Amino acid sequence: MIPTYPEFAPLELDAREALYPNLNLLPDGISEFTFAGLYLFRHTYNYRISRLPDGNLVISGHRREKSFFYLPCCFPSVDLFDKLMHQYDYMRHMSETQANQHRIELEARGYLVFEDRDNFDYLYNREDLAMLNGRAYHKKRNLVNGFVSSYSCEQRAFTKARIKDALAVLEEWRTAKGVDGDYAAARDALEHFEVLGLRGAVYYIENEPVGWCLGEPLAKGKMFAIHFEKACDRFKGIYQFINQAFAQSLAKHYRYINREQDLGDEGLRQAKMTYRPVGFVKKYMVFHPDRADFAPQPLEPPAECGPGTVHECSDD
Repeated sequence: MIPTYPEFAPLELDAREALYPNLNLLPDGISEFTFAGLYLFRHTYNYRISRLPDGNLVISGHRREKSFFYLPCCFPSVDLFDKLMHQYDYMRHMSETQANQHRIELEARGYLVFEDRDNFDYLYNREDLAMLNGRAYHKKRNLVNGFVSSYSCEQRAFTKARIKDALAVLEEWRTAKGVDGDYAAARDALEHFEVLGLRGAVYYIENEPVGWCLGEPLAKGKMFAIHFEKACDRFKGIYQFINQAFAQSLAKHYRYINREQDLGDEGLRQAKMTYRPVGFVKKYMVFHPDRADFAPQPLEPPAECGPGTVHECSDD
């Protein structure tokens, strides 16, 4: 049961039936705005949910000791938006569609709107990742070829019978990394993949599980988001192999693969750029001018890309 604003309740698994249909129809493809994307990180951000008087959803959370809210499906009235902005430190993950519709009005009312570059989702052409053609992918192809020449790896569709195998890989990954990272969310995803609507694959070398990935469709089936990708990295080239093999297995109606954000990690940003993204799913933050002491500096669009909802990049 989702309470009516201003009451909030924790985000629980039984809210899927109410949230999934509306989230599934969102056009922008923000990776967090699926039921799985919200539910799996409910503890990380202390998500709580409420239904506005017009029936749309508002989700509150906390990050780095600051409170925020999401409006994934629709903007409320001006008065209600003002109330939310005074109640929370900022609005997070405003979509590009929402920014195009409301940014001028919000700035006219004194609000500050910033691009959240660290949370842009990376978009890749599915076919590019499946084929790895051209000079830009030379190193990736070499790693995949080296892996294939050394190991006979089999891709099997993710099923309940393979949860145990994927968990074994996750445990090895956790031990090798020496940190938990997104371990709890990944384990939750494996154990509840059916009800969360996730799909993916498990990878085996001589019947030993060595990797897995899970994701789901986005943007009305135009994109497929990879939420988790874990492997035993004692096998050199395994991540590059999984990346290509899973892209090859996806249906052709998925034009783009969304591989989520870099969170401002420069190493991760460089790694994601080596796969030649064709664009980004932009996200914005909105601040009240009296609460903007921790707001980022305004950002120009990424130099790699030009304007547009899917920001096309050069082919060099």
